Amino acid sequence: MNTNNDMVLLEVNEQGIATVTLNNPDKHNAFDDGIIKQLTDIFNNISKRDDISIMILASNGKSFSAGADLGWMKRMASYSYEDNLKDANALAQMLKALNFLPQTTIAKIQGAAFGGAVGLASCCDIVIASTKASFCLSEVKLGLIPATISPYVVDAIGLKASRRYFQTAERFFADKAQQLGLVDEVVAPEELTDEVNSMVAKLLANGSQARRQAKKLSQDVAFQTINDNLLKDTSERIAAIRVSTEGQEGLTAFFEKRTPNW
Repeated sequence: MNTNNDMVLLEVNEQGIATVTLNNPDKHNAFDDGIIKQLTDIFNNISKRDDISIMILASNGKSFSAGADLGWMKRMASYSYEDNLKDANALAQMLKALNFLPQTTIAKIQGAAFGGAVGLASCCDIVIASTKASFCLSEVKLGLIPATISPYVVDAIGLKASRRYFQTAERFFADKAQQLGLVDEVVAPEELTDEVNSMVAKLLANGSQARRQAKKLSQDVAFQTINDNLLKDTSERIAAIRVSTEGQEGLTAFFEKRTPNW
């Protein structure tokens, strides 16, 4: 299936891999309110689909995304506080939809990812970048702050690094992004697609429902106090998945030394 939603493309293959592609290369895949709505609708749609197992977030052209579109920013500058709040809430809801997608998400970053694009990367489970990729939290250069993306960026790179890069608006490259924890793998530009495909193959070897629950587990237990309630919750989760259809198949296949049926 191939769906064209103006500046955003959605393709779903027979393996249940959805590829969402920003398709505005002439503007370095900058996004405005219209593109944010398209992304929100696509993410919300994907979240409800059991036939989709993995989502790849990619873009066409030289840049991954320049962040906010200049024309949109110019319009926002003349908006009232209430209109700006409405716009900010729309972006916040899009990021939330991406961050909490039940499926595994992979960001494929071939070039520059500035401003809000760092937020998109931070919301994905796995980030694979080309050596030509670069990143910048550029908002303060315009007298602004990276507010709506901040929960996800701080989660990705930590408080200390956020305190620096939120204020300096320094441009940093894929190797530094990997050191900070924003990027997982860095490869040569010509190897980027192969590396993404390799990661997809690793993921498909695992139970689809188990991956969904493992993702939710990591988000639910993060920063929680280790107490009786948490122990009860995690024990209930493993007990439930052991007796599930997928859990039973996985255990049986392991002991029978065969490939599971997924």
